[in-house]
Amino acid sequence: MIVCVCQRVSDRDIVRHARAGMGFDDIQLELGVATCCGRCEGCARELVAQCASSHPVAALHNATTSDGPQGARV
Repeated sequence: MIVCVCQRVSDRDIVRHARAGMGFDDIQLELGVATCCGRCEGCARELVAQCASSHPVAALHNATTSDGPQGARV
């Protein structure tokens, strides 16, 4: 379902990013959710909170740094 009508951000988009370990502020910057009218902010924050408390962190992108690969934390 579409959570943010202004930016056409779905619940799946938010959940995917939240499961990758991103917080609401990061998701807001990445997807633009809750940056226009703000009506979706409560729903978006709730989705992020539910994912953070019930799912392990997984990698959204396969990126590497000088410290080594970034990936899922177990």
